[in-house]
Amino acid sequence: MSEGSSLSVEKPDNVLISPNGVFSAGFYSVGFNAYCFAIWYREPLYDGSHTTVWMANRDQPINGRLSKFTLLKNGNLILTDAGQLNVWATNTESISSVQLLLNDTGNLFLLTSEGLILWQSFQSPTDTLLPYQPLTRNTKLVSSRSQTNYSSGFYKLFFDEENVLSLAYDGPEASSMYWPDPWLKSWEAGRSSYNNSRIAVFNSSGHFKSTDDFQFTAADSGIGIQRRLTMDHDGNIRMYSLDEKNKIWNVTWQAKSQPCNIHGICGPNSLCTYVPHEKSGRRCSCTPGYKIKNETDQSLGCEPDFSLSCNESEIGFLHLPHVEFYGYDDNKICENYTYKRCANECLQSCNCYAFQYKFNLVVPLERGNPRSSATHRLPLERPNSRSSSGCTLPEVFLQTGPRSSAQLPARASLTTSRSSGQSPARASNTTQDILDGCIPRSSAQTPARADKPKSGN
Repeated sequence: MSEGSSLSVEKPDNVLISPNGVFSAGFYSVGFNAYCFAIWYREPLYDGSHTTVWMANRDQPINGRLSKFTLLKNGNLILTDAGQLNVWATNTESISSVQLLLNDTGNLFLLTSEGLILWQSFQSPTDTLLPYQPLTRNTKLVSSRSQTNYSSGFYKLFFDEENVLSLAYDGPEASSMYWPDPWLKSWEAGRSSYNNSRIAVFNSSGHFKSTDDFQFTAADSGIGIQRRLTMDHDGNIRMYSLDEKNKIWNVTWQAKSQPCNIHGICGPNSLCTYVPHEKSGRRCSCTPGYKIKNETDQSLGCEPDFSLSCNESEIGFLHLPHVEFYGYDDNKICENYTYKRCANECLQSCNCYAFQYKFNLVVPLERGNPRSSATHRLPLERPNSRSSSGCTLPEVFLQTGPRSSAQLPARASLTTSRSSGQSPARASNTTQDILDGCIPRSSAQTPARADKPKSGN
């Protein structure tokens, strides 16, 4: 594409094609009369859909008429809508001639006649990395909002302030890191913070390496396979390999194997249950007394189906055994509190929606393997709250209208939220906390697991 030329949204054949025929760049439909300028794999999947790898205007789609993608004579590349307003631009200039090219790696770039790259899509990724496309200190992958909504979502892959490659949830009410496991020091997670370059990249064989010492290899390692690394809308980062025969993408690596450990996945006031036989590996639901906010978007969570009150005679607590806070906010932890004291303090505060209670009496084993440091953990009350391994699991008490109780299924997480700015008893100053726990099965020593195998943490 040369200076002064344009691609029109009204002409479907106005596309750029890579020399190897693998990638296309042009206007991509993202909804009714809504288009984004994008790069995608030319070969459709089994269902006729195409896989996008980059978008210029994901958060500001343009009209299906009169919109254009133009390379100006001064070297600036712009996207204009029907009203001739600039929606997106590279903000580049050059006194020499410039052309726009799409190469075999899927990189769209502006090249001067002297061979200087003014701009390239590889330096401004959206939710996907391609082989040899680096993730750096200045770039990040941001998930889409959903499978059908391409706008920016709540999850991102980036290098944090300690130079560690991380996953974070940045939702409307809370933000939190969830990979590597936030309770671990960087070295405990096998990462090194002693680097300043902050670069992560993978090759065509599927080997990924980061400067924080994190690395993995795709399950089908080898050459000749189309691969991509995508920050998915469900908060998991996955490597995909294309099965050209069946025209499907296979997951060959993913960061998290347990979807309910991904923060915010079901939204506020919700339960996340591991369901192995379902594609997502999870099921979102509301606790008794709460209702789902939006049937089409489970990430918005649940809301109370009752009026909250500061009158303790009108409010009880929903008992959720074997659940603990999972969100790692700056919670208020009160030691040597009885259950009644916790409940009373929560009832007396209008800023308390829920509290977590756990009591353990720890005594040494009289007999056992001397190499182990095993202990008995005996609950003060509710003997049935012990797991099959003998460890007491926490209990959460969520404020609700009628006094009731419910037991969580095999493995679940719960999020509590206050739209009024109030906060959970144990998580004093935040608007959202994610709770996570497991319930033992009588036939197994560990909770049920779901989703695809995990290769990195």
